[in-house]
Amino acid sequence: MKLRTLLATLVSSVGLAVLAHAAPLAVGAAAPEISAVDQDGKTVNFKDVYAKGPTLVYFYPKADTPGCTKQGCSIRDSWADLKKAGIQVIGVSEDKVEAQKAFANKYNLPHTLIADNDGKVAAAFGTDFIPNKPLTQRQSFLIKDGKVAWTMLKGTTTETHAKDVMTAYEALSKK
Repeated sequence: MKLRTLLATLVSSVGLAVLAHAAPLAVGAAAPEISAVDQDGKTVNFKDVYAKGPTLVYFYPKADTPGCTKQGCSIRDSWADLKKAGIQVIGVSEDKVEAQKAFANKYNLPHTLIADNDGKVAAAFGTDFIPNKPLTQRQSFLIKDGKVAWTMLKGTTTETHAKDVMTAYEALSKK
């Protein structure tokens, strides 16, 4: 009887884990109105950021690693163009506040970095995880008027990330 109960519990747990992981948000979906803590320990209400204009929310696996540094620096190096277009930027990883702060300071990153160490922001956006690791995959969402207007779910770039976002934003602006 104990074996049957154990197997039933195991099957239920696996089933719930599969169901708990939603697909990444699709274009047209409502943007998550969630709050989280930034690199300075301040609460950021995403809805308030969205209200200021188009918002890039990008997920990266881990602060101060080679690919994530290239991606963050791509945003930094194109900051003037992004700001001119009115695009707000929020970077998200599961790092702690201290790691996000050190990453932002080391590379002079001008945008908000969210310390999503409880995974709630990643869950709200339905981001995928790197297999066998508790790290989010590199994925990007451009939010406009409270809805997902563009996504880069596979093949999100590192060196040209900001350029890819600007190209997408310009295409959306023509519609």
